[in-house]
Amino acid sequence: MPDGISRRGFVGLTTLGAAALSQTVPASAQPAGTIAVEQTADTKRFSEEPALKWQPAQASSNDAIVLDPSRTYQEMLGFGGALTDAAAYMIDQLDAPARDHLLRELYHPSELGLEVTRICVGSSDYAASMYSYDEGDPDPDMRRFSIDHDKRYILPQLRAARQHNPNLFLLASPWSPPGWMKASGTMLGGSLKPRNFPAYARYLVKFLQSYQAEGVPVDAITSQNEVDTDQDGRMPACVWAQEHEIVFVSQHFGPALEQNKIPTKIWVLDHNFNLWGRVVNELENPLLSRYVDGVAWHPYVGSVTAVSRVHDLYPDKNMYWTEGDFEATLSLVGPVTFGAGTPGEAGPEPAAAAPSEHRRDRHSSAAIARAGVGAANAVRNWLKCIIVWNLVLDENGKPNIGPFNGPGFITVDSKTKEITRSGEYWAMKHYTHAAHRGSKRFDTEGELKGLAHVAFVNPDGVKTLVVSNTGPARKTQVRLGNLATEVSLPADSITNLSWT
Repeated sequence: MPDGISRRGFVGLTTLGAAALSQTVPASAQPAGTIAVEQTADTKRFSEEPALKWQPAQASSNDAIVLDPSRTYQEMLGFGGALTDAAAYMIDQLDAPARDHLLRELYHPSELGLEVTRICVGSSDYAASMYSYDEGDPDPDMRRFSIDHDKRYILPQLRAARQHNPNLFLLASPWSPPGWMKASGTMLGGSLKPRNFPAYARYLVKFLQSYQAEGVPVDAITSQNEVDTDQDGRMPACVWAQEHEIVFVSQHFGPALEQNKIPTKIWVLDHNFNLWGRVVNELENPLLSRYVDGVAWHPYVGSVTAVSRVHDLYPDKNMYWTEGDFEATLSLVGPVTFGAGTPGEAGPEPAAAAPSEHRRDRHSSAAIARAGVGAANAVRNWLKCIIVWNLVLDENGKPNIGPFNGPGFITVDSKTKEITRSGEYWAMKHYTHAAHRGSKRFDTEGELKGLAHVAFVNPDGVKTLVVSNTGPARKTQVRLGNLATEVSLPADSITNLSWT
């Protein structure tokens, strides 16, 4: 990442408190033929609005969003965030009732309802201190291995999160192997010595087994966070050559999981969209491909359409967004292009705000609407989940042992312990309530300037359309077969329409 650009993007903040949280009537409880409406606009945050009704469709309109639930695409894993050491540390600073309340708010399906959480194998740059599970002199047999650090506040919070949401999916990503395994001799930057590939595979297996023993099984793991950079030695990081990742996964880590009967899935890359060519070359290797469930993507560099490109070549591999804020597809790559449902089709291009605009209004409903556009763009390019970066930081973007800085998804004031929810939080709520685990994206058409739309059918039969409007207030028609309704879309808004 070039100097001067935060890899964490511009995460919008708002000072709205917990009192703004609204409880809405689920679509399944609505009278037949009605459409539940939740909306964020101006000062409203996920507010229940008057229900709409399906009516017989009149003459066709060019100014319409056309739905086709019979054409479905990827099955969704869910939406979530990263419980880094920094995030868990800040949550731990709260007193027990406030801590329990926040974890419930984050994970319980009736509240924000996060279904995916990313954790770090050892410390990332967002941590209270730098650590691995086996630092010191070389220890290839892992006699010194210990996850005692995580037992203090990370594992207890993960257990609480799974109590609130038993279906929580857990992804783990390493930022660096222990320093003694690397050419640099430190967790800061550098690369892993190939002769230590067997030891590193044992290290990751021990991590997974130790978490399992603590009652917190890990569902998926990436071989390395951000394989293509060592961050100039400024933070825990490790650069992986393409051929080294192939050898490590295919000859060491994949076989080690198989031999130890560990069902954790392996995701490769865990880096930016512009590295799609590397992914294609790796997946061409049948020895690697047999162990790989999918590809982990970051949005900091490149276009999200690269994900569709890889999906088209390898439709049996799953695509996951594992780090980055919703707006990253707007703030760093310019206008976004929406596939109209079929891979490769082009759709409207909502205008992206300049970075200076993001800095001015990241607290506003305009920033929330743009986040909704970014999320729609990601999902329409085959991504099965979106995991934002740090769930909780303090008002200064701390704890942080690295060179980057940025606000958290939620801010806990280091002195007053006041909790502030970001604009991205409210965009996330529209998506966590629209697409539950096992839902499928279905086809939506309509090239409407300033609007982004994406729709899901959930396992319980509830269908939800999410519409983000980055332009002025308007009305638009939504058509479903021979039925239609008209919806009012305020300026800079996100609107959910849900029905059975």
